[in-house]
Amino acid sequence: MVLYTSPFPNSFLSVLHSFSWGLIFPCYWFADRLVASFVPTTYEKRQRADDPCYFQALCIIITTPIYLALLLASLPFALVGFLLWSPLQSARRPYIYSRLGDKSQANGATLLTEWKAAGNGKSFCFGSANVCLLPDSLARFNNVFSTQARAREIGRRIRNGASRPQIKIYIDSPTNTSISAASFSSLASPQVGDSTNRAVSVGIKRTSSVEYKGDNSGSNNSEDSRDTKAGGELNEGEDNNTCIVRISGEDNGHISDTEVDAISGQANISSLAEHSLEGEIESPKGQIPNHKQKEGDSGSLDSYTASRESLVKVRIGDGTVDQSNINNKLLYKASVMKKTSVRKKKHMDEIFDHEISAFFPANLDFLCLQEVFDKRAAEKLKQQLHHYFEYILYDVGVYGCHGCCSFKFVNSGLLFASRYPIMDAAYHCYPNGKGTDSLASKGALFLKVQVGNTPQDQRIVGYISCTHLQALAGDTTVRCEQLDLLQDWLADFRKSTSSSSTANPEELVAFDVICGDLNFDNCSSEDKLEQQHSLFTRYKDPCRLGPGEEKPWAIGTLLDPEGLYDEEVCTPDNLQKVLESEEGRKGYLVYPTSKNHSSSQKGRKASLKGSGRRIDYMLYTEEGVYLEWKVEVEEFNFITQLAGLTDHLPVAMRLMVSTGEEDS
Repeated sequence: MVLYTSPFPNSFLSVLHSFSWGLIFPCYWFADRLVASFVPTTYEKRQRADDPCYFQALCIIITTPIYLALLLASLPFALVGFLLWSPLQSARRPYIYSRLGDKSQANGATLLTEWKAAGNGKSFCFGSANVCLLPDSLARFNNVFSTQARAREIGRRIRNGASRPQIKIYIDSPTNTSISAASFSSLASPQVGDSTNRAVSVGIKRTSSVEYKGDNSGSNNSEDSRDTKAGGELNEGEDNNTCIVRISGEDNGHISDTEVDAISGQANISSLAEHSLEGEIESPKGQIPNHKQKEGDSGSLDSYTASRESLVKVRIGDGTVDQSNINNKLLYKASVMKKTSVRKKKHMDEIFDHEISAFFPANLDFLCLQEVFDKRAAEKLKQQLHHYFEYILYDVGVYGCHGCCSFKFVNSGLLFASRYPIMDAAYHCYPNGKGTDSLASKGALFLKVQVGNTPQDQRIVGYISCTHLQALAGDTTVRCEQLDLLQDWLADFRKSTSSSSTANPEELVAFDVICGDLNFDNCSSEDKLEQQHSLFTRYKDPCRLGPGEEKPWAIGTLLDPEGLYDEEVCTPDNLQKVLESEEGRKGYLVYPTSKNHSSSQKGRKASLKGSGRRIDYMLYTEEGVYLEWKVEVEEFNFITQLAGLTDHLPVAMRLMVSTGEEDS
C-alpha cells in the first residue's frame, strides 16, 4: 500500500485548497480569539485576583469590538473560501504521512536488524495520550489554553522523556534493599560517534558492573550490539539505551551518596559534550505562563534531572521484600531532597512492573495521540516529535460530507508516531457520532509496522490500532456500536494487508495492540455495557481484573480540570507524588460516578469508588500472533510528564515478545 505524503493527489488541488483555507482562516482566527477572551482559565482567574495591575477586563473591553469588526469584515471572504473548500474535501486523503528527511538521524532501517527471531525475543514500548490540542477557545472549556505553545512543549517533553537513558538496578540481596542514591538523570549518551557499548568503571563497593548501552538521541548503532559481560550476562531482549547497575549481596545492596555521585559525574561529562555539539536545546520561546520552569522540573525539555523512581527499576533476585521501605534521595542540581518512593511492583502478586512515572518510558517505540484537532498545533507537534520518531501520520480524518452521515468540520484528532517503518495504514470514520462529537470525524486508525526480519528473510510485523470513541455521557449504545465497528474494521485490515498463508508464511506477527481514549471506565455504573463488551474477551487489559473490577494499583487517567494549575500538581514530579497517595488522587482525579452520589466541596464526590476514572486504554492480544511466540506485559506506566499541559494522564505499556527459543 502507498502511504500518502500529501493530502491531495495533485498539486493543483493542493494549491486550490491552500487558497480556499487562506480565505477562511482570518474569520476562523478572529472568532477563536473573540470566544477565548470570554472563557478564562483558573490560572488567569488567579492572576487576576493576585495582581492588582492585571488589566484583563480592560483588554476585553478594548479588543472585543476590534475582533468583532474584523470578524464581520472577513465573513464574505470566508464564505467564498468555504464554497471552494467544501467540495475539495471529497478528493482529500485520510491522513498525511511524514518521514524524517534528515538521513543522518533516520534509524528505522537499522532497528530492523536489531532483532533476529532466532534470539530470545524483544520488547516493544507503546504510549498513548489525549493532549487536548483543540482551537484555543474550545480548549479553554477543559481549562487549558495557548494551544500552539502547548503543542510545542508537549512534543519537547515526550521526546525528552523517550530519548533519556533507561537505567535498571538489580539488587541481589534479599535482606536489605536500601539504596541511598543521587539522581541518575545526568546519565546520558556517549560521545557523538561512539558506536559501541561501553562499561562505565566507577567506584561502587561490591558492584560487579555498571554498563551503559545505546544513544540518548534515539539513534541506533549500525553494528549489531555487543553485550559487555562483566559479572553476568544481559538478556538478549534488553533495550539498547540501557544502563545496568548490578549490586551484590555482600554489602546488603547499599550504595552510598558519594559512590553514586561518581556514576552521575562520569556520565555527565559525555552528556554535556554531546549536547554542546548538538546545540539542539532550544530556548523556551512562547513559554506558556502556567509552566514556569522551576529548579528540578523534570518535565522540562531543558532539564535533565529526573525523579529517581522514573528512571530506575529495582528487582529483587533472591527473595521477597517490602518495596515500600525503600528510601531514595533525589539530587536536583545543587540541592538534595529526601523522599520515600512508592516502588513499582508494590503488589507482589503482579507478574509485571507498574508505576506512576514522571517520564515517558525510555526507548518509546510507538506513540498514539488523541485530540490533535488543531492543524497548526499538529505541525508544531510533528516537528518536535521528529527529533525522536522517524515516521509520523497526522491530520488523520475526513472533512465535509465524505462518506459520513453529517458534515465534519474537524479531523479525527489522531496522530501516530513510530521509530519503526510503517508498511500500511487505513482510517475509518465512525458513522454514528452524536451531538458535538458528530462535528468531528472521530474514528479508528489502523497501522501495520515492520519490526524485524527472521534469518529466513521473513518479515516480522505488528498491528497497532488507535481510536477515540464518543465522549458524551450516557451514549453507551453509541460507544458499544463503535467498539463493534472497531473489531470488524481491524479484522478486515489484517486480512487485506496480510501477505502470508498458513502453509508458507511470509510474515510473522509479533503483536496486536489497541490504544486510545475510549471515554468509559471500568467502575462507573453507567458504563456497565461497555465494561462487558466482547472486545475484552479477545484483548487483554493489563489494569483490569474483570468487568467493574480494577487491579489495586491501577489509577484513573482523567484529571480534574479545576486543579490543573494548583502548586501541588503543576509539575511532573509534584503530580507524581500526589497521585501516589490515595488522598492525593481523591483531590485531583475525576472519580467514577454512581446513580446515588452526593456532592462535596469543590464539586467532588463524597462517595468515591476505585482510584479514578481510567478512560485511556492499552490493550493487547495473543490471538493472531505467531503461534510459537509468547506476548507478555513487561511494564505498565501512568505518566505525569505532561502535567499542566493536558487534562489526561498518558499511559505506556512495554510488551515482551518471547520466541520460545531461550537458552537452557
